[in-house]
Amino acid sequence: MIKITIPTPNVTITKQDNPKLSNIYGFTDFHLIPRDKGGIFMFYNGNGELLFVGKARKLRPRIKKHFEDTVSPIKMHRDEVTKIEVCTIENPVDREIYETYIINELKAKYNVDKVFFR
Repeated sequence: MIKITIPTPNVTITKQDNPKLSNIYGFTDFHLIPRDKGGIFMFYNGNGELLFVGKARKLRPRIKKHFEDTVSPIKMHRDEVTKIEVCTIENPVDREIYETYIINELKAKYNVDKVFFR
């Protein structure tokens, strides 16, 4: 059997209520997410419940698209997102494995693909 452990996030940002500083979708620390690195990202709600897991070759632009896109799986639930965790993982095969594992192990609420637990 293969032993997989969920990677420790490199960056965690939380949504601010009425942020006074420059912000993107309520996240004032959005600039901490790497622009040109690949990895996985996890969206959480205020109760700490995992909402969505995704992967990207370039993290920051992909995460921004989830807040702008009309086809994003979380488009109806964007307001629920209060925390974003990012793990930098350069190898695309590793990203795929981690994404699928996290979706099923932590039972991500709005992931519809790669789900084996329903």
